[in-house]
Amino acid sequence: MTEVTASVGTGFATTDMVLNIGPQHPATHGVLRLRLTLDGERVKACEPIIGYMHRGVEKLFEVRDYRQIIVLANRHDWLSAFSSELGVVLAVEDMLGMEVPERATWIRTLLAELNRVLNHLMFLGSYPLELGAITPIFYAFRERETIQEVMEEVSGGRMHYMFNRVGGLKEDIPAGWTGRASAAIATVRSRLAELEDLIFGNEIFRARTVGVGVLSPALVADYGVSGPIARASGLDMDLRRDEPYLAYGDLQDVLRVPVRSEGDCYARFAVLLEQTKVSLDLADACLERLAGLAPGPVNVRLPKILKAPEGSTYVWTENPLGLNGYYLVSRGEKTPWRLKLRSASFNNVAVLPEIVSDTVVADLVAILGSMFFVVGDIDK
Repeated sequence: MTEVTASVGTGFATTDMVLNIGPQHPATHGVLRLRLTLDGERVKACEPIIGYMHRGVEKLFEVRDYRQIIVLANRHDWLSAFSSELGVVLAVEDMLGMEVPERATWIRTLLAELNRVLNHLMFLGSYPLELGAITPIFYAFRERETIQEVMEEVSGGRMHYMFNRVGGLKEDIPAGWTGRASAAIATVRSRLAELEDLIFGNEIFRARTVGVGVLSPALVADYGVSGPIARASGLDMDLRRDEPYLAYGDLQDVLRVPVRSEGDCYARFAVLLEQTKVSLDLADACLERLAGLAPGPVNVRLPKILKAPEGSTYVWTENPLGLNGYYLVSRGEKTPWRLKLRSASFNNVAVLPEIVSDTVVADLVAILGSMFFVVGDIDK
C-alpha cells in the first residue's frame, strides 16, 4: 500500500512526487544521488544517497605499510591530492616524533598552496557551467594548466602526485624550477581579474546566486561544516592561522582569511575566489623564502622497515575543501592498526537537506554546486 500526500491550493489537488537526481548527473562532481520529494516545483525534502564510489579506504590502510598508504590517501579528493597525502605523512611523523628538514617544510607549504589554487580554479570554472555559463571554464582551465605544468614538472604526476614521503619529500625541486613557478604564479594572478569580471559582472549569475541557499552559522556548527563554505557563513576559522603547521607560522603576515556573513551561493563563490588570491600570495612568499635557504636535504633517512610506536594521534589540516582529519592508531607494527579519515566533503554535503528545503528545483543545482565537494571525498 502506497501513501501519497495531497494538497489543495486554488481548486487543484496536487500530489507530492519523488524525483531522483543521479546517480550520474552532470551537476555533481562524481556519482551522487539525490532523492527529492517535490510539491510541484518546490523541494519539500532532499535525501543525499552516497556510497556509489565507496572503496573502503580505511580498511585498505590497515593492510599496507606506512610508505604504501600514501598512494591510497591522495585519491579520495582527486582535486587536492597533494594536500591529502600530506595529512597522512604528518600523522605518521607525529607518531614517530620526527623532525622534517626545513627545506622540505617550505617546499611542502608551497606545493600545498599551488594545489589549493588548482582545486579552487576547478570550482571557479565548473560552478558557472552548472548555472549555464560555458565560457568561464575555458578561462579557469587555462590558468589550471599554467599551474599544472610546474606541479607536473616537480612531481612527475598531474593528479596523484605521490611526492610526499614520511620524513620529507621524494626528491628536491629541479634546477630552475622556482623561476618557472614564480612566472606561472604571476601569470595566473594577472589573469584572475578576467575571470572575476566575466562571472561577478554577470547579472544572470548574481540573480541565480544572491540570497539563494543561505547557510546559517548555527547549521555550520551543528553539521561541522568547514572550509570556504563555512567562512562564507561567518565562521572565522582557518587552521593555517589558528593552529599553524608546516611553515604557516612564519607566514602570518601574508595569510589572510576571507570571511563573509551572507552565507549564500554568491558568498561561497566569492570566498573561493579570494582564497585563490591568498594562496598565490602564500606561494610567492614560500618561493622567496626558498631562495634564501642554503641547499640541504629534503627528507630523513628511514629504516628499511618503518614501524610507528604503539599509541595514537590525531592530525588535521586545512585542505582546500575544509578540515581533513587523520586519526592514527598504532600497535607498533609496520601497518596502521586503524586510520580513520575525517573528510571535509562529507560534512559539507550532510547539511544540504537543511538548506534546499522549500527551494525550487531550479535553485537546487545552484545550491548543490556551491557546496564545492568531491564525491570521492564523501565516500572514501
